[in-house]
Amino acid sequence: MKPLPVPPRSRGFTLIELLVVLVILGIAASLVFVDAMPGARRSLVFEAERLAQLLVLARDEAQLRGRPIRLRTGADGFGFESLSELRWQPVVDDPDLRSRLWDSPTEVTVTRADGLREVEFGRESVDAPFVLRLARGEADVEIRADGLGRFDVR
Repeated sequence: MKPLPVPPRSRGFTLIELLVVLVILGIAASLVFVDAMPGARRSLVFEAERLAQLLVLARDEAQLRGRPIRLRTGADGFGFESLSELRWQPVVDDPDLRSRLWDSPTEVTVTRADGLREVEFGRESVDAPFVLRLARGEADVEIRADGLGRFDVR
């Protein structure tokens, strides 16, 4: 008996090759989508990361100066105040802790373990943990403080 002839291989693509190409195209499309994340969300994350770094600095300054420093927020911006002569006064002698404007109106809420509604740092090395929530429309970001000087943006 004569073996069946093997047909010559056609020059097309295999199913595996097509699937690999589709996966690569899907990954590329998702990267474009992530990069095109709404500007409000991206801007809010940037603001939260900047604020978290400033909170670290304010905490350190309060300990170095031996005076409480607190965060003052509003819909238009934020800044830091220092307790001097029994009054809260804006920090003007430190360019890093100066008042700043938000990119766009931002709602700020503070939830602390001790029930207070403001972020304040004193001379102590341990503070009350808190969650600082920044919101713009549908987008929101949290800064979580553990009370030991660590601030995480989520």
